[in-house]
Amino acid sequence: MELQEEMSSGDVVLLMGSVPERTSDLVYWLDEARLRYRHGPAFPTLGSLIAHLVDSAGKVDALLRHAHLDGQRTADVRAAIDPGHDQDLGEPLQEALDDLARVRRRTVDLLHGWGKNEWERTIDDPRGGDLTLLEVCRLVARHEMGHIAQIRNLSALLPEPQDLGPIPQVGANGK
Repeated sequence: MELQEEMSSGDVVLLMGSVPERTSDLVYWLDEARLRYRHGPAFPTLGSLIAHLVDSAGKVDALLRHAHLDGQRTADVRAAIDPGHDQDLGEPLQEALDDLARVRRRTVDLLHGWGKNEWERTIDDPRGGDLTLLEVCRLVARHEMGHIAQIRNLSALLPEPQDLGPIPQVGANGK
């Protein structure tokens, strides 16, 4: 499916639910050095992209829960979807991936129970105007799929580790 097409609620739930697994499949093999590697000054590290997805997943879940369960009518959608990229991965990779999967399962479970009225409920975003919750989820899905592609591209371009051979033994006099 081309992400420029109109996504149905089922498409959105499917894409959002696939983010943790897709992310994990792309990064499970990375060590700390690769997570911190920066391709250039304008590029995020893979660790910061993963931290961004984890942070965003929690904020999106909270936004949708407050809108659906608490009837909240106003929210900064962009701040939830794109909270920033300047944080490093503050926990081990597997814990971050587990957090992403756990939070996203909660979100998807919430979305599975929605009918037409819930999807069409509007929320007022000070920067984006009125958006239906389906439009919010479409934005989330497009944004996250963009990050999945970014993770795929950056991880494919990581430099190969250099094996410099065994470390020579140094004698008592430094030779």
